[in-house]
Amino acid sequence: MIWIIFALGAALSWGLYGPALHRGQVQLGSPLRALLCVGVAYFLIGVLVPVISLWYQGDLNGFSMKGSTSATLAGTLGALGAVCIIFAFKSGGLPTYVMPLVFGGAPVVNVIFSMWLHPPKTAPNPLLYVGFLLASLGAGLVLYYKPQS
Repeated sequence: MIWIIFALGAALSWGLYGPALHRGQVQLGSPLRALLCVGVAYFLIGVLVPVISLWYQGDLNGFSMKGSTSATLAGTLGALGAVCIIFAFKSGGLPTYVMPLVFGGAPVVNVIFSMWLHPPKTAPNPLLYVGFLLASLGAGLVLYYKPQS
């Protein structure tokens, strides 16, 4: 059950990501400067932490080509998501608009892609499609009723 703590940590981190990124982009005066800072953070946390941890455990070997390719593709998708958010802000989007669309759409995309990648053994419960609708409706309600700044 400790996974729930990590899932909540991710939700908290990513929930704060958009407003913090937008603020940094505005304060730096450039979306590309903000992207560079995001890249530095990814390097520090995403490269140095696992290298040090794997080295300490004596486990810096054993990388398979298939696993490395899949994981690198996943990292690329994460970085492209950051680029898309930065350019959404650059184009005039605000965190109160951009992030609900991102976080309302991401679960739907995730489930559809996961079902394609790992086809279910039985037909999905029809309530799944109600969930898709509710996720979209929820994002729409957040956008419509967001507080004015």
